[in-house]
Amino acid sequence: MSADKRFYITTPIYYVNGTPHIGHTYTSVVADTAVRWRRLKGHAAYFLTGTDEHGQKVLDKATERGMSPKDHCDDMVVHWKAMGTRFALSNDHFVRTTDPGHVACVKAVLMDLWERGEIYKDSYTGWYSTTAERFWTEKDLVDGKCPDTGQPVTKIEESNYFFRMGSYGQRLIDHIEANPDFILPEKRKNEVLGFLRKGLGDLCISRPKERMAWGIDLPFDTDFVTYVWFDALLNYLSVPGYLPGGDDDYLGTWPADYHLIGKDILTTHSVYWITMLMAMQVPLPKHIYAHGWWMSADGEKMSKSLGNAIDVNLLADEYGVCATRYFFLREIALGADGNFSYQGFQTRYNADLANDLGNLAHRALSMTSNWLGGLTPALEAPGELEADLRSVATQAVRDYAEGMDTLQFKAALDALWELVKAGNKYIDTSAPWALNKKGDTARLATVMRSVLELCNLVGGLLLPVMPAKMEELLGRIGRSVPQAEADVRAVLADEIEPMAALDDGVTLDLGDPLFPRFRKLPEAIAALFGEPDEAPEQPAKKAKAPKEPPPPTPEDAIGYDDFAKVRLQAGKILECRRHPEADKLLVVKVDVGEPEPRQIVAGVADVFAPEQLVGRTIVVVCNLKPVKLRGIWSNGMLLAASNESGVQDLVGAVCDPGAKVK
Repeated sequence: MSADKRFYITTPIYYVNGTPHIGHTYTSVVADTAVRWRRLKGHAAYFLTGTDEHGQKVLDKATERGMSPKDHCDDMVVHWKAMGTRFALSNDHFVRTTDPGHVACVKAVLMDLWERGEIYKDSYTGWYSTTAERFWTEKDLVDGKCPDTGQPVTKIEESNYFFRMGSYGQRLIDHIEANPDFILPEKRKNEVLGFLRKGLGDLCISRPKERMAWGIDLPFDTDFVTYVWFDALLNYLSVPGYLPGGDDDYLGTWPADYHLIGKDILTTHSVYWITMLMAMQVPLPKHIYAHGWWMSADGEKMSKSLGNAIDVNLLADEYGVCATRYFFLREIALGADGNFSYQGFQTRYNADLANDLGNLAHRALSMTSNWLGGLTPALEAPGELEADLRSVATQAVRDYAEGMDTLQFKAALDALWELVKAGNKYIDTSAPWALNKKGDTARLATVMRSVLELCNLVGGLLLPVMPAKMEELLGRIGRSVPQAEADVRAVLADEIEPMAALDDGVTLDLGDPLFPRFRKLPEAIAALFGEPDEAPEQPAKKAKAPKEPPPPTPEDAIGYDDFAKVRLQAGKILECRRHPEADKLLVVKVDVGEPEPRQIVAGVADVFAPEQLVGRTIVVVCNLKPVKLRGIWSNGMLLAASNESGVQDLVGAVCDPGAKVK
């Protein structure tokens, strides 16, 4: 198979000491969706994940539990494999750094680098962080503590082995500058370049056994074990079968198309790992993609110690695995931080899955079952409405594929949801209930066939995102997963038009709603907030109501004269781009009926991609004093509707730009 039809993606190997949290699940779902998409396109795609099982912290935890380090790892790895099963991960291999094949690769690489002079021994004095498992220089420390973890450090003086990492600093800078998409997103690339330009030193890659014995022995000095990061990073090559001086079979998988990582391990992957590969004379990966963190609704990083950690298994229990996967991919662009709340999750679920996609599927199946005998009808007489819908489908497929190819899953799903919404609008405009009432069977058949075709197309495209639920949807319209995958490949290759794949006369299965709507938070989730299961009982109405008292006056109440000072006008968004210095800000050009468009900086980048806003007519506060936000002037404010989870949508207008809102 040609190189452009091969695909290799990796997650970080997760530290075995703990149990999976929302960040681990998010990373894994992103990688799984990417590899499922490539397989759907017919590519030979490989997905690697696993656990990191060496180092000081593993040894300390095992000792605390009264177990050997290996027994401790064997006990803990069960949780990580269970995450894969629960969230439908389709990884080809689960690596453990205690695997014999991985250990052999690490030792062979160490010996090769030692023999070629890339590793040397020297005495060293530095500040060691047990939590980060690395040495720091005096200038690296922040308030005398580890800059990564904020934890205390210990001054250590000892002999160790060092990798000549510093000799590859300029070569790495040159590679990053020559390949602008090597480190993604751009903000992370700039961070790495800033780090490198300060000067790159050599890397201590050993720990004396007398201090820390749980690791892979150095093959040239068994009094030392390998530094955990030097060991762990090599998993990406050990699984494909790399050995120094061996055959080139590993190149059937390597190089990696994407190393998917959290932004907290950017330096180890983009500096340590890449300079190691340069010294090993191995081809470099194509992309390192650092995603952001999931934060609480009030913007704090989630952690068990703060009591704001999200139970992803509870989400899967109450809303389903596929809905959980969908939320991760739709809610934020890859690379950005995201705010999470259970209320926000349910809002997204109800709006997108229950109201939009679920409603589309239920309408297609129920109307066809009730009025056309429950069989896929023939496309009797397509007209202008069907041509318009097919045009929307063609564009949506193109935009969806572009987003999926580049891991821009939010943009891809935004584009596909334009088609889902167009499908519901098509039903409303075509009014099949009216067609049935007047007995226009031919036109009714055309409408319902078009909607069923749309369900088949959307169901096939969404298989990488929601595999189980889309298999269920496809089954209800009489389509198997292999058939739907073949349909998608044919559409992507322009071999068939979108919405032209189904056979006449196939039996349909209405079934229950695909995504039942939630009227309130599920009981198990509501209990986390101490909310009652039921609304409080209302007092009985009195026979004759007393004279109605005036409503309560809010503490921040204003009079009409104050309100009249606020100048609200309709505005049409002409341009929109991301703020270069702030992940959550967009820079918007708005026509408010003035000679020149206004520039407004709005904090809605975690809700909208720039392209979603262009062309929208919204409400603007036009008489605010201009302010500078992160270096860019903002002259006005967009009005937005929000709840506890944050902004839900912008307040819209249906009049010409400049019209006053009263």
